[in-house]
Amino acid sequence: MPLRIAVLLAFLCAGFASARSKDLDAYFIDVEGGQATLIVTPAGQSVLIDAGWGDNNFRDANRIAAAAKRAKVKKIDYFILTHYHADHVGGVPQLAEKLKVGTFIDHGPNRETGSKRQQRMVDDYSKTISGAQHIVPKPGDKLPIKGVDVTVVSADGNIIQNSLPGGGEQNPWCAKTPDKQTDTSENARSLGTFWQMSNFRMVDLGDLTWNKEKELVCPANRLGKVSVFIVSHHGLDWSNSPALVDAIAPEVAIMGNGAKKGGSPATYDTLKAAPGIQAIWQLHFAEAGGKEHNTADAFIANVDEADTGFFLKLTAHPDGSFEVYNPRNKMTKSYAGH
Repeated sequence: MPLRIAVLLAFLCAGFASARSKDLDAYFIDVEGGQATLIVTPAGQSVLIDAGWGDNNFRDANRIAAAAKRAKVKKIDYFILTHYHADHVGGVPQLAEKLKVGTFIDHGPNRETGSKRQQRMVDDYSKTISGAQHIVPKPGDKLPIKGVDVTVVSADGNIIQNSLPGGGEQNPWCAKTPDKQTDTSENARSLGTFWQMSNFRMVDLGDLTWNKEKELVCPANRLGKVSVFIVSHHGLDWSNSPALVDAIAPEVAIMGNGAKKGGSPATYDTLKAAPGIQAIWQLHFAEAGGKEHNTADAFIANVDEADTGFFLKLTAHPDGSFEVYNPRNKMTKSYAGH
């Protein structure tokens, strides 16, 4: 190959890589009502939030590995565990057999006792991370992830005390959202993260429950508005209060529900009524909701109970615009961003 052509091709390839590196990609992996979200930052670092369930012949670990391969990720730079429940922590040992993990991040020790099964999973997690890099952040801490600004907003039952940039306004929906019964489980201790890349803003609160959500956004909304809301707790109505959802006013909501888990009708109604909402995307059709309380089929990755395992993919750009892709029907929908 002539030298001039080789140099030109190298320049074009470098330019293409540079253009790609400006985007953030997120894969919402179907782990049947658990959570596993793979994020690749503009700097090329990989972050996995939760690892789904264990057992099941490595089903969830295999799906995570497949998403990583699609994303051209050969290892997980950072693994974030939101909390110690089976659908979030159960798959960690199998994940570690499939992919190398650089640093583990969690809220500290498990605070929920009484279940031998859960204690076994906690012990297995502890063995898996033994000797690895380990971070236990507090609310307000920045995670050392390159290419995107990631702030911990909740952890171990505590929340940020100061508002993020763009937050701080008084929340009129607080008075209209009564408290629910106090939750003492690990859900209320979920490690929640706020992601910002220039004008793109996304929040993932794990399974943070109703009253803790209210603490986060009442009387003032400490988060501000977001582009994308990763719907809490698989769309269950133990979470996703109007005080939270209406205040953050997401342009798009992405729900990691299962066919028979999550996707509560009340949560769907809250999301649908949120100010400025343009679309609700779901990993599964929620059988409990019927057609009236599910988004349109085109926005659902898995439309029947069959174990099809389709994911959803988000690609966000620095100007705040983004698109969501559904591989089941090859549909891509673009959004301008706030």
